[in-house]
Amino acid sequence: MTDYKVSLPAKLINGGVAGLVGVTCVFPIDLAKTRLQNQQGARVYSGMLDCLVKTVRTEGYFGMYRGAAVNLTLVTPEKAIKLAANDIFRQKLSKDGKLPLWGEMLAGCGAGTCQVVVTTPMEMLKIQLQDAGRLAAQKSTTTPTATPEPAPSLVGPQASGPTPGPRSSATSITIKLLRTQGLAGLYRGAGATLLRCSLLKS
Repeated sequence: MTDYKVSLPAKLINGGVAGLVGVTCVFPIDLAKTRLQNQQGARVYSGMLDCLVKTVRTEGYFGMYRGAAVNLTLVTPEKAIKLAANDIFRQKLSKDGKLPLWGEMLAGCGAGTCQVVVTTPMEMLKIQLQDAGRLAAQKSTTTPTATPEPAPSLVGPQASGPTPGPRSSATSITIKLLRTQGLAGLYRGAGATLLRCSLLKS
């Protein structure tokens, strides 16, 4: 039986489509996870189902996909980098057309390391956008006379005022991060992301 080799463009298309389908199916659960993890002080959600129900009621059905545009936009280049790097590493580590187990692990680890270039800013922006709804809901549940401790933000201090500002977008968050923290702001937490991607791909 001859081995069937899939071309790199076909792999990129397959990886991109798989990534888009995966994001679409899993994103509401990921949004609930982010909002539940970031709850501090006043509890807005009692569990995953309660979070999803309240999100639909207050933000509509597409509120469950807040921040998904970042993933849907960047998932294809992320998969392209991972698959191309994996192929290159596998080719370099192969001997006489055979790749030992340790070579497969190194190739996966190397591909995960290269993938972090896109994954880290993607995760940063996604989490900021996902958590915006929780911050708005938490602000609405507090009394006007109270001065609650502001929830932590990766972007920086939130502006104080009685009315919330315009809805944040990935572009506005990116510009704010670049202005206040430079390029390093987009790669905050890159070490943990690097470790996760390397271990998962190896």
